[in-house]
Amino acid sequence: MPKTEQPLQALSAFIPENTFEQVAAYIQKYKVHLTISRERASILGDYRNAHNNRNHRISVNGNLNPYAFLITLLHELAHLLTFDQYGHKVQSHGREWKKIFGDLLARFLGKNIFPPDVEKELAASLVNPAASSCAEDGLMRILRRYDKQKLNHLLIEDLQTGQLFRLKDGRVFKKGEKLRKRYRCQEMATGKYYLFSPVYEVEVINA
Repeated sequence: MPKTEQPLQALSAFIPENTFEQVAAYIQKYKVHLTISRERASILGDYRNAHNNRNHRISVNGNLNPYAFLITLLHELAHLLTFDQYGHKVQSHGREWKKIFGDLLARFLGKNIFPPDVEKELAASLVNPAASSCAEDGLMRILRRYDKQKLNHLLIEDLQTGQLFRLKDGRVFKKGEKLRKRYRCQEMATGKYYLFSPVYEVEVINA
């Protein structure tokens, strides 16, 4: 199973200091079934609304640094609060969710929870939060400073044009030119081209 259940108190090991009580209050109030997931390449967190006598369910990747974990958890809690207020009547990342997420995130700003660089970027994003957790490129770059650094891993934008890199699934690509906001990269085994976010982390293949 990709998800491992944790007692609620264990959550304090994944989030910044002095945030547990505030976060736990939401989880307890709404009877959230929270799980800490192993790393998932496509998502950082997930929310499933309560139905058929099942509680609200939230999962967050356990490999995230404390600041990214908290932001992702708040993102998913905003989905819960949106569902609690509007049900399925609004878009999942529509203006209602953005307003709720912005209000929720604002409660954690200005309290020395986040480092100054993360706090500044979050404050700028409150006007129009992104649909994906930690999705803004600027925020991704800053949050990465607080990750455990991995040998030979860089962001796509930091590679030289023509540099080979490997994804987690083992596929090898060659970095190409930038098209608007993304890089066009060629998969070496098939010759097909794919677009990559500039802040996508990959393993560098040294010549």
